Amino acid sequence: MAKPKRKFAARLLRLIPARLARRFLRRQEGAAAVEFALVAVPFLALIFAILETALVFFAGQTLEAAVTDASRLIMTGQAQTANYTQADFKNAVCSRIYGLFDCSGGLYVDVKNYSSFSSISTAQPVNNGNFDSSKITYQAAGPNCIQVVSVYYQWPIYVTMLGNNLANLNGNKRLLAATAVFRNEPYGPAACP
Repeated sequence: MAKPKRKFAARLLRLIPARLARRFLRRQEGAAAVEFALVAVPFLALIFAILETALVFFAGQTLEAAVTDASRLIMTGQAQTANYTQADFKNAVCSRIYGLFDCSGGLYVDVKNYSSFSSISTAQPVNNGNFDSSKITYQAAGPNCIQVVSVYYQWPIYVTMLGNNLANLNGNKRLLAATAVFRNEPYGPAACP
C-alpha cells in the first residue's frame, strides 16, 4: 500500500506547477495593476521632466526681471552715489528674487564697463563645463557710460530624460544667465571716456 501513495504523491507534485501556471494565466484580476506598474515609471518621469523644465524657465524669467529692475540702480547713478560694492548690488538683486534662489553662494553678479556697444563681450564665464568665478568683476561707471550687468546662477537639474538634458555645466547644473545692457543716464557732470 505504500507504493501507490508514493506514485500518487510524485504525480501530484509534477501536476501542481502546471496547474498553478494555467490558473495564473487564466486569472485577470491583477492585470490592471501590472499594466499600471509598467506604465507608471515612464509616465512619472515624463511628468517630473516637464515640471522641472517649466521651473527652470520660470527661474530664468524671474532672474531676468530681477536683473532688469536692479540694473536701474546703476543706470540712474543711485548705486554709484551710494558707493555700492559688488555685495551691495548682489543684495539688491537678491531682494527682488523672492526665495527662488540661494543667494548665499550660487548667485554671481558681473558688472562691466565698455567704451562702445560693439566692443561688448557676450562670452559666459564657463571653462571646460565649469563656472569660472574668477572672470566676475564689478565696475559701475559714471554718467553716460555703457554698462553690462550679468547675473549668473547654477541651477541644479534632477531629472534627465532620454538624453535631452537641461544641464549645460558639469555636476548636472544649468547656468542661468540674465543680462542688461544700457547707457547710464547723465545724472552728474562727469562724462564717460
